[in-house]
Amino acid sequence: MKTTINDVAKLSGVSIKTVSRVINNEPSVRQLTREKVQAAVKELNYQPNLAARNLAGTKSYTVAYIYDNPNAYYIIDMQEGILSSCRQQGFELLINPCDSKKENIIEEIINTIKHARVAGVVLTPPFSEQPEFVKCITELDVKVVRIMSGDVAPDELSPCVMVNDREAAQNITQHLIDLGHTNIAFIAGDAEHLSTVERYKGYRRTLKANDIEFKKHLVIEGEYSFESGVQGAQQLMSTDLPISERPTAIFSCNDEIAAGALFATRLMNIAIPETLSITGFENSPFSRQTSPKLTTANQPNRQIAENATNILIAQVRKLQSKSVIKQYVPQLVVRGSTGQNIYVKATTKIVS
Repeated sequence: MKTTINDVAKLSGVSIKTVSRVINNEPSVRQLTREKVQAAVKELNYQPNLAARNLAGTKSYTVAYIYDNPNAYYIIDMQEGILSSCRQQGFELLINPCDSKKENIIEEIINTIKHARVAGVVLTPPFSEQPEFVKCITELDVKVVRIMSGDVAPDELSPCVMVNDREAAQNITQHLIDLGHTNIAFIAGDAEHLSTVERYKGYRRTLKANDIEFKKHLVIEGEYSFESGVQGAQQLMSTDLPISERPTAIFSCNDEIAAGALFATRLMNIAIPETLSITGFENSPFSRQTSPKLTTANQPNRQIAENATNILIAQVRKLQSKSVIKQYVPQLVVRGSTGQNIYVKATTKIVS
C-alpha cells in the first residue's frame, strides 16, 4: 500500500499542513519539527506526487526552462543544473525547447506557461536578451530569472545571472599575445547572441590595449557549430592569402567552433600548435575530446543554472527582492592547442 502524506503526519506527530510546508521547503517551520518530518519521510520512503500537488492547490511548484540553443552540451549542463535545484527544493521542471525565429513564438510560449501553471521561468539566450518577451512573462505574475552575457544587468525586469564573456575573452586574447601572436583571427558565433558580441568586444579591446593592428579579414562571421569552425578555418588559412596575412592563432567563439577549426587545419597539414594556435570558449567536452586538447575558458554552466534556479525559487517564495544579480567570469584553461608563435621563436636570441 502506497504511503500517503497522512502517514507521514501521523508518524511525525504533526499536522498534514506542517508536513506540506516541510516538503515544500518553506521557511516557517521550526528546525526540530522539520527534522522530525524529514525523518518520517525517509523512514516511510514517502514520494510526494508533485503533479497532483500542483493541481490540488492554488500554488504552482513547476519551473520552466525555455531555450533555443544549438549547443547540446550547453543545454545538458543547463538542464542538469536546473533539475538539481528543483529536486532539492521540491519543484518540477518543464523543459521547453523553442525556435526563436518562428512566427508567433512568443504567443506559443505564453500559452504553454499558462497551460502548465508555471511558477517561474529560467531563460537563456536569445530569449533572456529580449526585454519585451520578459515583460510578457512577468505580466502573467510568473517569476523570471535570466542568464545573460555581460557584467551589468541591462534593466530591472528580473534577477539576472551574468556571464562576463568580455573579460574572459580579454584573458584568452592576452594569452595568445603573450605567446607572441599578433595575427589573431576571430571566428564568431551566432550574431543574435549577446555572448558573441561580448566575446568580440573583449578580443578587440585586448588588441587595442596591446597596440596590435586590427585586421578585418581575420574576423569570420559564423555560428556556434562544428561546421562553422571548419568553414572559418578553411577561409582563414586559404593559400590565396599571403603568408604574412594568414593568422598564427584563432580565437573561436566556443569549443565546438574550435574543434571544427582544428579538424579543418589538420586536414590541411597545419601543425597545432607549432604553426597555428587555436582556442575555444566554455570548456565543454569538445575541448577535451580533441588532440591536442583545447585551450579555453571554463564556463561552469551547470553551476550557473543551479544558481539561477535557486534565485528563481527564492523569488517564487518571496524570500528575495528582484534586484538580485550574480556574476561569473569564465576562467582561462591553458592546454595543448596553444603555443608560442614560431616566427617569434625563430628570431629570439639565446643569451648565454
